[in-house]
Amino acid sequence: MQRTTRFLIAAVMTLAAWISPALAQQPLKVVGFMTDFDVKDDAVGICKAVMDGVAPGVRIIDITHQTEPYNIAMGARLLAGSAPYFPKDAVFVVVIDPGVGSTRKAIIAKSRLGQLFVLPDNGLLTLVQDRDGIAEAHQITNPKWMIGSGISSTFHGRDIFSPAGAHLARGDDWTQAGPALDVSKLVRLDLKSAIVDEKGLHGQVLGTDGPFGNLVLNVPAETFAQLGYKLGDQVPITLGGKGYTIPLVKTFSDVPVGKNLFFIDSRGRLSIGINQGNFSETYKVGEGAELTIPKK
Repeated sequence: MQRTTRFLIAAVMTLAAWISPALAQQPLKVVGFMTDFDVKDDAVGICKAVMDGVAPGVRIIDITHQTEPYNIAMGARLLAGSAPYFPKDAVFVVVIDPGVGSTRKAIIAKSRLGQLFVLPDNGLLTLVQDRDGIAEAHQITNPKWMIGSGISSTFHGRDIFSPAGAHLARGDDWTQAGPALDVSKLVRLDLKSAIVDEKGLHGQVLGTDGPFGNLVLNVPAETFAQLGYKLGDQVPITLGGKGYTIPLVKTFSDVPVGKNLFFIDSRGRLSIGINQGNFSETYKVGEGAELTIPKK
């Protein structure tokens, strides 16, 4: 009897030793990391080290660290553009924060898709909120979700956003980060949408496409389609007060090298470029330039 009892106890202990690590170690969530820090100094590396210190082994995917400094609208566009390619439970740590150290809130927001966003409440969420919706939001006020005995007034990426993001990645209860916020009162950017009226389409340049200088327009393909143009058409346009006539084609090689083109980009928006050239630099046109296109 004693031998049987000892055998059962040993078997249970062996089974417990095998099961408990599997139960204790929850899979870490992926972190998407975006800043305007650039990579010329140690800021990005420090933030990653902080995240790994809180959630050892966390997988961090760099979206970009070279958004234009202080350009919240650019950050909002890139965040919304990249989020659909991440897991539905991904965590995003986004630090484009010209108001660092001020009264602006540091927040965590959960989209209706389940993704979590750790960022300053300064409008970075605008396009994600418009497309996916925001279900809940909490302000980060709990010191246990921060790092350091004294929080810097200029490096909340290290002291607040990175540790908070790592807590989320390891599965901590995000409602413990701080008080709930009214999602209808989150800061929003005043971004214009392209419109079509009897005179045609009225739009704006959102920015440029990486180092290539293609103009990214606030014109979804469906909106542009209302004008009636087809592939191969020459499209007249007024851009930044100057007139152009540009062919609508499928891809860059459909026009000779050095020639202008209209195309629908990989995000489903109307764009303007030069085959193997830089439209923005060539014509000195960039973010904010107004454009009009008449109906066909």
